[in-house]
Amino acid sequence: MAAMHILGLSCFYHDAAVCLLREGVPIAAASEQAFTRKKHDSDFPIQGIRWALKQAGIRADQIDAVAFYDKPLVKFDRLLRYQMEHFPGSFKSFVTSMPRWMGTRLRLRKILKDEIGFSGPILYSEHHLSHAASAYYTSGFEKAAVLTVDGVGEWATCSRGVGEGNKLTLLDEIRFPHSLGLLYSAMTFYCGFKVNSAEYKLMGLAPYGEPTLMEEVRQLIDVKDDGSFRLNMEYFAFERGEAMFTTAFEDLMGAPKRPLGDGEMSAHYQNAARSIQELFNEVMVKLAKSAMDAAGSRKLCMAGGVALNCVANGHILREAKPDELYIQPAAGDAGGAMGAALVAWHQLLENPQGPRLPTPYLGPGYSEEEIRATLDRYGAVYRRLERQPLLDEVAELLDTAHVVGWYQDRLEWGPRALGHRSILGDARHPEMRSIINMRIKFREGFRPFAPSCLESQVEEYFEIDRPSPYMLLVAPVRTKYREQLQAITHVDGSARIQTVNPEQEPLYHDLIETFFKRTGCPIVINTSLNVRGEPIVNTPEDAYLCFMRTKMDAMALGPFLCLKPGQPDLKLKSAAEAFGYD
Repeated sequence: MAAMHILGLSCFYHDAAVCLLREGVPIAAASEQAFTRKKHDSDFPIQGIRWALKQAGIRADQIDAVAFYDKPLVKFDRLLRYQMEHFPGSFKSFVTSMPRWMGTRLRLRKILKDEIGFSGPILYSEHHLSHAASAYYTSGFEKAAVLTVDGVGEWATCSRGVGEGNKLTLLDEIRFPHSLGLLYSAMTFYCGFKVNSAEYKLMGLAPYGEPTLMEEVRQLIDVKDDGSFRLNMEYFAFERGEAMFTTAFEDLMGAPKRPLGDGEMSAHYQNAARSIQELFNEVMVKLAKSAMDAAGSRKLCMAGGVALNCVANGHILREAKPDELYIQPAAGDAGGAMGAALVAWHQLLENPQGPRLPTPYLGPGYSEEEIRATLDRYGAVYRRLERQPLLDEVAELLDTAHVVGWYQDRLEWGPRALGHRSILGDARHPEMRSIINMRIKFREGFRPFAPSCLESQVEEYFEIDRPSPYMLLVAPVRTKYREQLQAITHVDGSARIQTVNPEQEPLYHDLIETFFKRTGCPIVINTSLNVRGEPIVNTPEDAYLCFMRTKMDAMALGPFLCLKPGQPDLKLKSAAEAFGYD
């Protein structure tokens, strides 16, 4: 009997993505931006679908079902109601949004038929159920509380639920326009960053400020003891589709919004970021506690875009004290593709709960022959090294203050580079953070870099008592190591940690182990292999061009090591010129 394949899709709103299950196990998952090179691409993920089918070795007519991550008609109903309620002020939003809805979101069956020739069953999950399923069904838990928090799905912005066996039930929800995610996005916009793409910048900025605006931000939201909340809509305008907030918001905060861009970041906006993050932490801890109480379980699964706020996750770990906390690596809308497929497999087909997600490395990978062909096409200068010589030489480069691109095997699932598409540096070097920020990433100087640490050593260096394989937990660096590890220690003494063990990723683990044996330090800087303005690299060509456009010192692509001296002059624009921030 042929294996069953279910294709999960997320698209038309945030990050479009695909996930293909074979007999309930994810075998291919990637965001469309990896293929189109358009950051946060939300369009129908045709390239991702074609790749997933090729990866699985099947045709479109061998897909047993397509599962979509939300219910477009229900979301359409919400949008239409709010457009009508706020007419004529909502007219501009209505004119711009309705054609997109009519041409894409409500015509999925036709798009699938036209693009890939699929005419089989299409199953529609609910947005927050897809988020919940993406976490619970990949957790390996037999019973767990589930908490999902984001901007908005169909109507829900937050849900609490329970998973037991193969059953997943959402117990309650908070509905639009009352949204913790949109509150955070509003402050993101107020501080001069883009909504739906730069909330992580606000999180990185917050430790530079003081919580001097707590009284003001508490007026934005009414929070109960169980974490349930309502926004004071006097201060917000997003339900009308016009703007994130009203002039009353700016009056309350005591200054106008900061312009978008790279202008001066005054203490006021740092304090605003810190104040909203402090409030955010409080609410998330209350929600986590109430979710575990409602479910009758001290194991907690989390998903939704807000679950990517690793600072709040750290507070949940320390203050709500779950026995186990699981957040799947693609917690945002991209992960809804996996969740929708898992809803179909477990809820509809009644298959039993499976094991924990075996690997986050579910995206495209390229063979040694494909990498070599790319390097030869560009006239690259490289050496092919066996495994241990490659590890030894890269460890030596890192130890001597060189910045190394590390491109190996399959692309990570989710927004974090986890040692397959990474830029690496020496966490001990006091200038390494500014070197990578200014010479390679071209990003704001206040943003921290994450450490990859051997799992066996993490408790020695950080105040954390468990693994953090997906870089989704922030914890304090132990005081005695903060001066030694300046490059990964944020201004508040914290770090966003990735732990690495040999089962999870043998090659990356052994690289850090080799560095540890050489230096006595079991930690390297790990940041994503890209520059500001582009997604994480996918193909060998993406990787080599990123190397050549920046001041990276070396690049390991599979077994091939390229050093910057001697590389051909490709007449490329620098990354700064190419992405418009020279």
